[in-house]
Amino acid sequence: MQQRQLGKDGPMVSAIGLGCLSFGGIFGATDTATSLRCLDAAWEAGITFLDTANIYGMGVSETVIGEWLRTRRHRPVIATKASIVGGPDRRIDNSAGHLRAELEGSLKRLRVDHVDLFYIHRHEEARPIEEVAGTLAALVAEGKIGGYGLSEIAPYTLRRAHGVHPCRAVQNEYSLWTRQPELGLIQTCRELGVAFVPFSPLARGALGQTAADPAMMAPGDFRLQIPRFQGENWPLNLRHVQAFRAYADERGIGPAALAIAWVLAQGDHVIPIPGTRTAAHLADWAEASEIVLSEADLAAIARILPVGWAYGDRYNHDMAATVERYC
Repeated sequence: MQQRQLGKDGPMVSAIGLGCLSFGGIFGATDTATSLRCLDAAWEAGITFLDTANIYGMGVSETVIGEWLRTRRHRPVIATKASIVGGPDRRIDNSAGHLRAELEGSLKRLRVDHVDLFYIHRHEEARPIEEVAGTLAALVAEGKIGGYGLSEIAPYTLRRAHGVHPCRAVQNEYSLWTRQPELGLIQTCRELGVAFVPFSPLARGALGQTAADPAMMAPGDFRLQIPRFQGENWPLNLRHVQAFRAYADERGIGPAALAIAWVLAQGDHVIPIPGTRTAAHLADWAEASEIVLSEADLAAIARILPVGWAYGDRYNHDMAATVERYC
């Protein structure tokens, strides 16, 4: 597994991390034993960077990782997040009291005394980002976190926060079907020495080894709320996905590995975190960092999946409400 630096002052990590959202059951039922096997397979594949959050299964994902750390001698680089307050009055809270309390809860579940990276999961619109960066800088100074990150934010928010204390990483959705970060965010991260961490680099499973099928998704799978998987949008998207799969087959590469190799090719500061809860699915893309794409490959992919090809929005209105827009 190739290595990349997690921000200018951060540790070296595997070029591909593991997103641990699905350990919490958001894509369907799972269990601790399956998740532990997935973590073992990730470590064996050279993956040293794990990404989780306090709300993934309302603490389940962090608890599983904590159990894995307790029963193994592995010491990965861990990122977690806080700020989203669930329930009927779902809101964003970047206050110092909330972030500190949630971080302490995460540390207990993870069974560690600090994490290498702590993100605000979303930016609270009414709270100046300078105040938030000050809170996070204090946590760095206290040794609770190695560095801080921002998620689903705009370039201007990164610049303002970075001016208070250097940001280590920015996490936004990015893949062959979600390209907005190319309109300034990836470039700003590179300029400032900030790692760019794409989540959902497999397009919520649409570019997986087996293309996601809304008809087969379990009740409660949150993708059923995403417009790109709904109504007439999905059959239109599937035609493009099938063309991409055909090209991957022609190249002798699995579609999941090819999709992640494309993300990796967008910059050496880019560290994607595909998610899965099974060792079998992890094997579909674990070696993607070894794939070298030629200019001809990149041009062919651009013809098959041109910028803006996806039908439907990446979030519904409620999901999009807390995401910063800048274009």
